[in-house]
Amino acid sequence: MSSSYTPPTRSTGRLHVQALGTTLQSSEAVDWAIVSRRSIRAFMPTQVPREEVHAILDVARHAASGMNTQPWRVHVLTGSAKERLSSAIATADNDGEASTELTEPYHYYPLEWVSPYVDRRRKVGWDLYGLLGIAKGDKARMHAQHGRNYRFFDAPVGLIFTVDRVMQAGSLMDYGMFLQSVMVAARARGLDTCPQVAFTKFHQIIHAELGIPDTHMVVCGMSLGHADPARIENTLVTERESVESFTTYHE
Repeated sequence: MSSSYTPPTRSTGRLHVQALGTTLQSSEAVDWAIVSRRSIRAFMPTQVPREEVHAILDVARHAASGMNTQPWRVHVLTGSAKERLSSAIATADNDGEASTELTEPYHYYPLEWVSPYVDRRRKVGWDLYGLLGIAKGDKARMHAQHGRNYRFFDAPVGLIFTVDRVMQAGSLMDYGMFLQSVMVAARARGLDTCPQVAFTKFHQIIHAELGIPDTHMVVCGMSLGHADPARIENTLVTERESVESFTTYHE
C-alpha cells in the first residue's frame, strides 16, 4: 500500500488490501498479511520513507508483553550508516580465522539438532541453494550467499533489535510477538521483510558501530523494503505443517 495508508477505526471493520485489488473484511486482510509474509532475500533499491518505518513501528508497539514490560529497542539503519555496519561485518565475516572465534550472545538454535527440526532446516537450505544453482560442497558460493545477510539483502532499510540484558527468556517470547507485528504491519503496506538471526554472531561489531551499551543484547536483525520480483530466491515458499500435526484438542 502507499505511504498514505492508515488503519481503519474499529467502527469501519474493513481494511483495504491493494495487492489483492479489493476491499476485504478485517479478518481477511489480517489473514492475508500473515499468510503472504515470506522471508525475502533480494530487495529493490526503492526507498522506504522514514514516516513509513515510523508507522510500522507505531503499530508494532501495541504487541503484547508480560506485565507491559515492552522490552524492545529498535535501531533503524539507512544510507551510509547501514553501509558502514554492513562493511564492518563483511570484513570480519570474510576473515575465516577471526570469524570462527566469534561467540553468540544467546543460543537461538538447539545445541543438538534432532528430527524433525534438523530435517526442516536442511530442506529450506537446500531448496534455497537449489534455486540459486549452488551445489553441495560449493563453500565459496554458500559463503557469498550467506554474506548477503549482512548487506540486508540490499534492502534500503535495516533494523537491529536489542533487549536489556536484565530481562529473561520470557522477554524473548514478547520480542517474537513484536517482530511478527513489525512484519505483518509491513505487509499491510505492501512491503517485505526478512528476520535475520545471522547478525547476532557479530554483536560486538554491532555494539561498537551503533553505540549500543553493553547492558543491551542484540536479538536479531531485519531487512525491510520492496521485494525484487525478478530474483529467483524470492520464489522460495517454505512448507508448513498442517494444524492437525501440531494440535491436540481437549474437551
